[in-house]
Amino acid sequence: MELKNYFPGDELVLEDLGDGVKRKITAYHENLMCVEVHFEKGAVGALHSHPHEQITYIVSGEFEFSIGGVKKILKAGDSTFKQPGIEHGAVCLKAGMLLDIFTPCREDFLK
Repeated sequence: MELKNYFPGDELVLEDLGDGVKRKITAYHENLMCVEVHFEKGAVGALHSHPHEQITYIVSGEFEFSIGGVKKILKAGDSTFKQPGIEHGAVCLKAGMLLDIFTPCREDFLK
């Protein structure tokens, strides 16, 4: 994986994932990745799990998260931690943006 130190925002792609969800990979290398995820009201981040550790910071909006079967409503300024293998997802209650941090890098996002 090529080592880059700068990721100018105007050069980054906001990828439309469909159903009101868009993703922008903001910076990454082998052991760490930062991703913006934009949600329209009512959009769903389906329940899933992966082998990565993940922190999510709610930049804006309001979301109902489900992590390991426990649901909580979170808003701007709140954050979550997801350990490897735990099932998690979210429903967007008010349009907003999440900042996801993964370790190691989600190489599947780069394909």
